[in-house]
Amino acid sequence: MTVKVSIIVPCYNEEETVELFYQAIYSIFQKLPQYHPSILFINDGSTDQTLTKLRQLNQKTQVESHYISFSRQFGKEAGIYAGLQNADGELVTIMDADLQDPPEMLVQMLHLLETTDYDCIGTMRSDRSGEPPIRSFFSNLFYKIINKISQTQIVPGARDFRLMRRNMVDAILEMSEYNRFSKGIFAWVGFKTKYLPYQNVERVAGQTSWNFWSLFKYSMDGITDFSTVPLIIAVWLGLFVMMVAFIGLLFIVIRSLMYGNPTRGWASTISIVLFLGGLQLFFLGIIGNYIGKIFLEVKHRPLYIIREKK
Repeated sequence: MTVKVSIIVPCYNEEETVELFYQAIYSIFQKLPQYHPSILFINDGSTDQTLTKLRQLNQKTQVESHYISFSRQFGKEAGIYAGLQNADGELVTIMDADLQDPPEMLVQMLHLLETTDYDCIGTMRSDRSGEPPIRSFFSNLFYKIINKISQTQIVPGARDFRLMRRNMVDAILEMSEYNRFSKGIFAWVGFKTKYLPYQNVERVAGQTSWNFWSLFKYSMDGITDFSTVPLIIAVWLGLFVMMVAFIGLLFIVIRSLMYGNPTRGWASTISIVLFLGGLQLFFLGIIGNYIGKIFLEVKHRPLYIIREKK
């Protein structure tokens, strides 16, 4: 009896890579006759010929292949969720189309799930060779910060590339929030997980759609999705500044009573006012970010809209 493995592949402008990915999966599962692969490509509003390529792959018979095409770009998180909702395999994996998630690791991952009681086999990058140093620095900083301020611990360097049993997939689907940070969700649902390290792999073709700003925004979403500590910091720092200002006010009053009230000090006063005003705006921004997430959640809009599916 063969075991069906659903392979979820979010795609955005991956016309150069999807066929290479398809052939790589075919080569791997040729060696694993006990498993039946089913690739589910999620076209996230690509503006190149990705959808045309997916239609062509759908006609091939080497590997079962399906696709879902969104009406516009909804983001990778929506693509992952759509894939999980439509995957029907007993085992489910999420992979990038650019082959930065090595398909050959599936052999070891499948073997571990078959011979152990793990619910999930995840992957993590053991190094960041080939990545800009500034990006590596901020990535490492992100993991340190979120693991300090959140009860949900995320393995540094963890990838979305993981192989899961059906019970874990069903648990993830129970978390239908609009603001999604999959790395945190995978960790939050629990289940017994083993992580396999691997060295960083360059894209096989094409250009990444992730730049520094989009990664920074994604990391900020992760922090606010899984921690309220920024709000707590805002409260305590606000109290601290208020106490310092009160002490400063007492000092000014006492000095005025003892030595008079000189008119000098306009520049320093303006500096203090601007500092406190900037601090208030900063914390209003933090609060506004949380309120904005609440605003998006209560609208109950769909995470994605399907334009074409096959």
